[in-house]
Amino acid sequence: MNSRLSPETAAMRDMVLAFAGRDLPSAADAFDAADFRRRWRLAGKQGLTGATVPAEYGGSGLDAESAAVLLEALGEGCADTGFAFSVAAHLLACLMPIVEFGTNEQKRHWLPALCSGERIAAHGITEPEAGSDTLNLRTRAERQGDHYLLNGSKCFTTNAPVADVFIVQAATRPSGGFFGLTAFIIEAGTPGLRVGRPYAKTGLRGSPTADVYFDDCAVPAGHVLGTEGTGATVFTGSMKWERTCLFAVYLGAMRRVLDDTVAFAAEREQFGAPIGEFQAVSHRIVDMVLALESARLLLFDAARRLSAGEDCDVASALAKLAVTEAAVKLGLDAVQLRGAAGVLDGGPGDLLRDALPARIFSGTNEIQKNNIARALGIGRRRPSPRR
Repeated sequence: MNSRLSPETAAMRDMVLAFAGRDLPSAADAFDAADFRRRWRLAGKQGLTGATVPAEYGGSGLDAESAAVLLEALGEGCADTGFAFSVAAHLLACLMPIVEFGTNEQKRHWLPALCSGERIAAHGITEPEAGSDTLNLRTRAERQGDHYLLNGSKCFTTNAPVADVFIVQAATRPSGGFFGLTAFIIEAGTPGLRVGRPYAKTGLRGSPTADVYFDDCAVPAGHVLGTEGTGATVFTGSMKWERTCLFAVYLGAMRRVLDDTVAFAAEREQFGAPIGEFQAVSHRIVDMVLALESARLLLFDAARRLSAGEDCDVASALAKLAVTEAAVKLGLDAVQLRGAAGVLDGGPGDLLRDALPARIFSGTNEIQKNNIARALGIGRRRPSPRR
């Protein structure tokens, strides 16, 4: 795949890989907001935080396929997969909805600082009672003159503890189904918006996550993203980008762990020989390579389709399934091959911890299978043949 990259894309990949390895080390156990912002600004200077945003708004104007190459390099070079995940979530779930659904005024106002790394965005849709059931949100937005009053809460909101801008989905027409939701752009510090304490998580610890609360939070009508009632369309668009490109971060992380595992198998000796000479070890590593390369092909096929403007719903769902299941399996295999050393901090156990939540966010893997089955027409009653 890399041999087919254009010289410009290959150079970009090498630059990101070198930058991430040099300037984005693993985060400390205790989250440090100041250091997170320092690294974020460095990522912004490298063009990572605005990669897919048009150049006129401060981004690099990359298509989905090039963005996947960039995020794969970030995941490979950055030992802190949580940080790489935060960058991808900011870019794909927050900035791309503004690019695709925002007014010209909204784009000019919000995007430049979000692209440069000066500001950080968070996307709030998940609620305690609405995870996969995204059309039944309890957060309400009521129009009152020239503004909306938001009341409710969001949970598991990536980047919330450090966010300057929130993209929030709320119900403007309860029980209105697909047309009952509306998306809003909300400035941090807006009266009535409160961020809870950061979660202590098993995986993706370098990505700050918290609940967000709204108590008569007044949002100007001019901050509606899209139009009232199009929130589900905005969300679907953001998931199209996220499911296609974000998981390239995991491809890079898997590549880093796989390369280290191959080297370990050549150096570690047992019974007077490198363990890579034992078929049980070598075959397990081959299976790791197979899982990674198969998932990579599916993800880049989905990215190519998105770049070409083709329907990529099934392709991105398949890619999300393949990458996340491969990441968990590769992490388990890498731990097993190292024995007790595999569960030490900084080792392949980190990949395993970071991979487990990937099967849940951006739509659980079970939801992806539902979507694929629906697209295939599985379960639909076929019309009876005419006699």
